[in-house]
Amino acid sequence: MHDSTYLVFQDGSVHEGVSFGAEADGLGEVVFNTSMTGYQEVLTDPSYAGQLVTLTYPLVGNYGINPEDFESDRIQVGGLIVRENCELPSHGRSDLTLHEFLAGQGIPGIAEVDTRSITRQIRSQGVMLGIITNGDPDVALRQLQDSPPYGHRDYVATVTTPDGYNWDGDNEDLIEAKHRILVTDCGLKYNILRQLRRRGCRVTVVPASTPAEELLAMEPSGVLFSPGPGDPKLLEYVVDNTRKVLGQVPVMGICLGHQIIARALGADTFKLKFGHRGGNHPVKDLDDGRVYITAQNHGYAVSPDNLPSGLEVSHINLNDQTVEGFRHKSLPLFTIQYHSEASPGPRDNEYLFDQFIDMVEDFHG
Repeated sequence: MHDSTYLVFQDGSVHEGVSFGAEADGLGEVVFNTSMTGYQEVLTDPSYAGQLVTLTYPLVGNYGINPEDFESDRIQVGGLIVRENCELPSHGRSDLTLHEFLAGQGIPGIAEVDTRSITRQIRSQGVMLGIITNGDPDVALRQLQDSPPYGHRDYVATVTTPDGYNWDGDNEDLIEAKHRILVTDCGLKYNILRQLRRRGCRVTVVPASTPAEELLAMEPSGVLFSPGPGDPKLLEYVVDNTRKVLGQVPVMGICLGHQIIARALGADTFKLKFGHRGGNHPVKDLDDGRVYITAQNHGYAVSPDNLPSGLEVSHINLNDQTVEGFRHKSLPLFTIQYHSEASPGPRDNEYLFDQFIDMVEDFHG
């Protein structure tokens, strides 16, 4: 490990700290997550592709890394920023330290920096590119200034599965499963698949670019459009396929999937100043007035202005009044901007998967 490493922002500000993980540079959009636990799930969440994640909770790594809590098959973040990295984790399931986990996959980390200051900087100025480096900060700054903005790259293409697959194979106990659910992989988390399997569904994952004709030819009971990274305006190839599926089968959209469905119906999306990331965001259900504490991870949102006919807002964020969900008056679909599958975060919103299955059963009689 290097005694000194640097987090350099695109605006020229520099934070000096101590490196851990891989001795490599990591470049990406710097964001912050307010969850108190769940760093392993955050690291392996594909929605963080192309980003450096600052964890606001000060102690990270204290329960190590275990084989059960992965949300994809690898680390997805470009780098990790923490106040204190615990080098001696204490947990019965721990197989690796956080340092070993990052180093083994070539991902850099920086510790002993003021994460409160970094978070305030992002909240004040908005998200921007940054780089974790052991080299000269001035050289790193020039590299940042020559780098394209985060929103100019299609990150879904970098994280989606290259081939379709059945989640955990066709186990015998699911041969008689009543519903076949297709999940488009725009950057999905494994817990979405676990939630569907627990409800007796046969789950098939397909690449994000799968044509609508192929999706419908599989005769699914329903289709779930997954979360994922990046700007939905770069995903017209996914939006076009989605448009052809809507109304043909019941559809649920989560996070990026919510934005894609909204755009397929004619709504617009925009970039948030610093996004919503963490496990403690209050969302109000406008139907019954109930407030749910939700897990979130997104940097873009759907505009409530000039919504297409039939689409109505179902949930709002109580922190900033942004749209957190839609339903349609005539089509069998609903969407949410937050993460009903949690991991990490509260499990209060798993009932939405039950609503999806109910919609599937009503549609098919």
